[in-house]
This record gives sequence, C-alpha cells and structure tokens, in this order.
Amino acid sequence: MSRYGSELLIAWGAAALVMFVFWLVQLRTRIAGIVDVAWALGTAVVAIGLVAAMLQESLQRAVLLSVLIGAWGLRLALHLARRLRMEKEDGRYLAMKRALGGNRVQPVMFLFFQIQAFWAVLFALPVAAASLAPRGGLDRLDAAGAAVWLTAIGGEWLADRQLAAFRSDPLNRGRVCREGLWRYSRHPNYFFEWTHWLAYVPIGFGSPCWWVTIAGAALMYLFLNLVTGIPFTEKQALRSRGDEYRGYQRRTSRFFPMPPRS
Repeated sequence: MSRYGSELLIAWGAAALVMFVFWLVQLRTRIAGIVDVAWALGTAVVAIGLVAAMLQESLQRAVLLSVLIGAWGLRLALHLARRLRMEKEDGRYLAMKRALGGNRVQPVMFLFFQIQAFWAVLFALPVAAASLAPRGGLDRLDAAGAAVWLTAIGGEWLADRQLAAFRSDPLNRGRVCREGLWRYSRHPNYFFEWTHWLAYVPIGFGSPCWWVTIAGAALMYLFLNLVTGIPFTEKQALRSRGDEYRGYQRRTSRFFPMPPRS
C-alpha cells in the first residue's frame, strides 16, 4: 500500500475535514453519538474513493466492493441516526462527558472525532486492498465474499430489529433482552459486524496486499472486544440494569453465538 501514499494522505485529509464538520454539529447539538454516524459514512466513502483511485485490475470487482461497503455504511449510519433520534444520546458518551467535566469535554471531543477520521481510513484499507486482486472478472471467491456479506448484514439487521422491538415495549424498561439472537450472544450485532469484515478476505485473495484484509478483520475483532465496543457497552449495561445484567453475563456467550449456559 506504500505506493499509494498520496491517495492515502488525501483520503485522511478528506476524512479529517468531514469529522471537523460533524464535530461542529456536535458542538451545537451536544449529541456526541453523531460521531458513530460520521464514522460509518466516512469509512464507506473513503473506501469507495480509494478503490476508484487505485483501480488497476478488475472493474467488476471494484464495483462489487464499492456496492458492498457503500450499502454497509449506509445501513449502519441510518440505523445509528434513527437510534439517536429516539434516545438523543448514547449512554457511553454521557458517561464520558461526566467523567471529563465541563471544560475538558469539547477539546477531548475534537480529538476523539479526529481519531475517528484516522480509523475511517484504516478500516477502508481492507476494501482497497481487496480491489487489487489480479484475478480478472468475478469468480467463486467473490461469490463467497458476497455470501459472507449477506449473512453478516442480515444477521446484524435482525439483531438490531429484535433489540429495537424489545425496547419499544414499556414493560421491558430496565430489563435485558434475551429474545432471538440475543439469547445466544450478548452482542450479536457486534458479532455480525465483525463477520462483515471477513467478507473482504476471499474477495481480495491474490492481492499483493491480501494480508491487509486479514489484518482488518483481526483489528475489528480486537476493537469490538477490547477497545470501543463490548467494554463500554457492558459497563453502561451494568450501570443501568445491575444484577439482571450480571445474570445475563453468567448465562450468555460474550461474543460468539452459543447455546445459553444453565
């Protein structure tokens, strides 16, 4: 990927500018959760831009990858935007603001938004690397990747819908969702989000940067499990649901869907 240094710098600059605009929106609305919407859209747009800039192999594969990452980013951004309209602010960001105090919130938020610009470029790289596969037209590996993508997006959509339906019932206020996919994993949405990044591994097979597709999936797994995903989500769940969530933790798999423990 080093030969594409100028393209990567332009992509980073564009992502940083977009995140600056979204930070200004956050400054006015005081809704920090908009950063997640910006990241989903930004990652998709940066990936499509890099695929177009690096195009030197199959146009069909470039179009396929652009459609896959574009549809992923649009679905996720719309889902997060709808959740923001309903909840106004993510509990994780409310906790972050309380921990920072008044004067430090916006400087830290500015830095946080700019870090997301870097992550947008970083997670666009597996898609760009996959586009360099020198296999000519579309083949079975591309079909396998598309099948993984469909499974992942379908599973994530279903998990999000099941959770939204559970939360829409006033009788479930303060309770833990154990319905559908949430019976088998405490975070099925995160599991299928990670699975989505595996789709680019078979599509990119043979690329001189194929290792980037594998590294992207591995990095997303680490992020969801150790950094930005599950740790913050579970802390918030323990604050809001207490012992009921602790019981859920004891009986339900943390990430990979498995039968609940007795």
